[in-house]
Amino acid sequence: MTRDHRGTTALITGASAGIGAEFAAQLASRGADLVLVARREDRLRELADRLAREHGITATPIALDVSRADAAATLRREIDERGIRIHTLIGNAGFGMKGDFAVAGTDRIDEMVRVNVGALVSITREFLPGMLADGRGVLVNVASTGAYQPCPNMAVYGATKAFVLSFTEALAYETKGSGLGVLALSPGATRTEFFEVVGTPDAAVGRFKTPARVVARALGELDRRRPRASVVVGRTNAVTAWASRVMPRRLTLELTGRVLQ
Repeated sequence: MTRDHRGTTALITGASAGIGAEFAAQLASRGADLVLVARREDRLRELADRLAREHGITATPIALDVSRADAAATLRREIDERGIRIHTLIGNAGFGMKGDFAVAGTDRIDEMVRVNVGALVSITREFLPGMLADGRGVLVNVASTGAYQPCPNMAVYGATKAFVLSFTEALAYETKGSGLGVLALSPGATRTEFFEVVGTPDAAVGRFKTPARVVARALGELDRRRPRASVVVGRTNAVTAWASRVMPRRLTLELTGRVLQ
């Protein structure tokens, strides 16, 4: 049964491209109004105008750097000033970097932790109470297949996504029976700008998926009467993630280190 998003509004971070833009498109096709958040205002406006025109919905772009310490409060204030109520939250903003931790730039590391963890937690906390009171929408936080094992050469990125996975699964349990669908989504390698930011396609493991497939998998899971708390996109990725949890930790670390290096 397809979840009805008509009459709801979805807030999507990292919405200007890739998985975030695809969530916007697929939710708009289901009738949801949108609040699109990212740093690139021109791309947000272009996406908002196109989706509003194609689907007859309202799409509000908000240009914001979520790495700012006051990002959640600023976002709440801007949304409240527009009289918008949020029913669905897609926590997609995030990025990665590859290389030995000892030589990585400290400013970039700090920014990654703020975006991948800090902003996700603070924005979720800001809007979750209202979402629970309504109980019609969904909460999706984008983790990674890297969440299932330590990631040498991408140590901080993997650790942040492990946090996202654990945090979101816990929220799924805490909110059982509320009507709100909660899902940690682990896409694996996806054809987005992610690897341009990382600086190399060598960080990809496994076959590339399209954003359309990734988002369809997430929404399809949430359409189920009893959705799981987390999904891994792609059969091979799912088997690998399962194996990473049951194999001895030392072996998992050794195999992952060889792949990523």
